[in-house]
Amino acid sequence: MNTLKIIKKEGYTIVQMNRGKVNAINYDMVQELRQVFRDIENDNAVKGAILTGQPHYFSAGLDLIELFHYDKKQIHDFFNVFGALFIELMQITKPVISAITGHSPAGGCVLAVATDNRFMADGEQYIIGLNEVAVNIQISQNLVETYAFWIGQGLASRYIMEGKLLNGKEALSSGLVDELVPLEQVLPKAEARMQQYLQADQEILLNTKNKLRKNLLSKLDLNAENSLKEAATLWWKPEIRTKMEAYVKSFSNKKKG
Repeated sequence: MNTLKIIKKEGYTIVQMNRGKVNAINYDMVQELRQVFRDIENDNAVKGAILTGQPHYFSAGLDLIELFHYDKKQIHDFFNVFGALFIELMQITKPVISAITGHSPAGGCVLAVATDNRFMADGEQYIIGLNEVAVNIQISQNLVETYAFWIGQGLASRYIMEGKLLNGKEALSSGLVDELVPLEQVLPKAEARMQQYLQADQEILLNTKNKLRKNLLSKLDLNAENSLKEAATLWWKPEIRTKMEAYVKSFSNKKKG
């Protein structure tokens, strides 16, 4: 794996995103995540998984600097596989927990809301949320439905429309995350919850997860080609490209500085 670190434990697997300092999501990372979670789902010895990041960053979201330079086929392929990853994470029968080790905006939040639990690092500096409107990326109906599943339709509507990023306390009060814990305790907290799941009767646990997600899954478009088709099309809108180019140049200049 080039973008992930896989840690196998007794009965479960820790999947650590490991791509640079901020774990920006590109095509390769998406495909590696898809493969790892397919393997987890199909391995009878693995009862669950924990998705985590690096200190201070779960994932900063999509790698807009790399994606900006993709051609039309590459962008189509990227949004197709990213939409597929989200659908596949939503459909995993085994428990999956997010150990959110810091910032988790946009694409990072997309991954997190597909999981069953979210334990987030405590700290005013860390943010999470869906700011797609603010960064000129079309959100999918699948993501709208899933966000509302966790925080309620009213909050989801307001937060998505304004592209709001939440600090930890806001995320906790809205129900987006389960608990705030010190950074160094995020992964141990997730592992402790996983141990609870491992002690449960596995047939009952999996049946229960299926029942809890049944209504939500019925609302989702499970065709990955459809789920982010608008995002791939609107990516090429001239005024959006202009704004994105300015962002990329600004960010690149900061890195040089």
